[in-house]
Amino acid sequence: MTVESSSAPPAKRIKLGIPKAPSGRRIIKNDDAPIIEIPPHPLGIKPSGNVFAAPYNLRDTPSSGLFGRLPDEVIIEVLGFFDVKSLIAIGATSKCLYAFSRAEELWKALYIELTNSPTPPPTTWLGTWRNTLLSLPASSTTTIQAPHLYSDALYRPFFCAHHPYSPFTSGIPKGNLIPRYANLSPSEFTKHTTRPFILTDPITSWPALKKWTPQHLLEKYGDRPFIAEALTWPFATYNDYTLNCAQDESPLYLFDKTFTTKTAMGEDYTVPELFREDYFTVLGDERPDFRWLVLGPPRSGSTFHKDPNATSAWNAVVRGQKYWIMFPPSTPPPGVFVSEDKSEVTSPLSLMEWFLNFHAEARATAGCLEGICKAGEVLYVPSGWWHAVVNIGDEVGIAVTQNFVTRGGVAETLRFLSEEAMSVSGFNCEMVKDPYGLFRERLSEIYPEILKEAEEALEKKGGKWERLMKEKEAPKTSGGLFGFSNFDDESSDEENQNDEAAEDKVTASGKEEVDS
Repeated sequence: MTVESSSAPPAKRIKLGIPKAPSGRRIIKNDDAPIIEIPPHPLGIKPSGNVFAAPYNLRDTPSSGLFGRLPDEVIIEVLGFFDVKSLIAIGATSKCLYAFSRAEELWKALYIELTNSPTPPPTTWLGTWRNTLLSLPASSTTTIQAPHLYSDALYRPFFCAHHPYSPFTSGIPKGNLIPRYANLSPSEFTKHTTRPFILTDPITSWPALKKWTPQHLLEKYGDRPFIAEALTWPFATYNDYTLNCAQDESPLYLFDKTFTTKTAMGEDYTVPELFREDYFTVLGDERPDFRWLVLGPPRSGSTFHKDPNATSAWNAVVRGQKYWIMFPPSTPPPGVFVSEDKSEVTSPLSLMEWFLNFHAEARATAGCLEGICKAGEVLYVPSGWWHAVVNIGDEVGIAVTQNFVTRGGVAETLRFLSEEAMSVSGFNCEMVKDPYGLFRERLSEIYPEILKEAEEALEKKGGKWERLMKEKEAPKTSGGLFGFSNFDDESSDEENQNDEAAEDKVTASGKEEVDS
């Protein structure tokens, strides 16, 4: 899915610092870029670095009680266990705790948690998560100033929400530009399947380009529920959100896999001819999720990930513009850390945090590709490529995306389904118990020559795949379970021995226990 989001390994988020700046309105100046002006925080909160020129920090006064002994991040973590009434009550005890209790991330988490309760929260968006949950219109909201509170943990989300992306998405070095073509023939595509590219012509006749505006979707489907990350909202609510979410550090992203079953939007586009060869079609209704409507306000997007199940993808922009930054499969982006067993990805808390701290390094990293995909254009994402995406410009971005398996990608998808089973995603677990076995079986029935070609390619690589095939061909023993660390392979091949040692280490550490 170039879902611009990942169904791939679960992502952990880490909080980073923010650029230090003088008090009041933040002005960031760079000799090679325009001046960036950040408005004052609505509660008067300032970055931690400013405390060195201040008479005191409000968090260190007796009014903070025992909370004053805790780091700011821990205070927010503790408050994350509070319910609505408790959060309001703690905010009434002091200016410092009032400021902490107003952190939007706390109210967003509460809102999402309550959606599954017997009394779900209101679905009328009122500008902030706190106002929406408490049904408080902006005109009825009061704020208490905390001008002597210095906290990166509280200031950072506000700073990130108001910092523009334009300094990062402009001035792309020529060597980093994603190649652009009017179109490619199927034979030409076979020479480009391992590198990203943008096509400018294939979807120019789509009816969607004229029809899919926020107003059109609101009129036709305003009461229909759509999936936006952890929430399912009527489109009317999400539309209101996109018009008034300036305080949200990471704007909510609508990413709906069922849009073609509840709307007539599937009639407004067709799969570009270049991408119609898709070997996951052998699975029929048992294939994993593969098609999404993607919609979001400016600044919404997805942090770095790889698309699931080693698939490739195409992403067609219907409205707005998307900035893409991509890295080859073997080059994790700066600031993104992958666990040894590849089941977990750790990255900064938000897109803007990553851009502020790592974009310059990323741009100078070998293999980095960047590009802007405009309305009426299609971007191709090869299997295994790391990518992050952000909607830029002033209008809501609308796109449709689909994952598929190319002929050259069949081998890698087979390998992924067999060797990285804990990271396989998108399948209906009630229908499909063994994704690898099902895919291999269907290929053998419909495209035996493609299966043979893929398995020969994998055998040349040897290592884990070779041992796996030997195990599958060997008589079954009692016990019925298998793990890569338990193969009785007497081969003296050094590569196999190294693989086994690594796998034993993974098994011993218990890292298989991840959420797929």
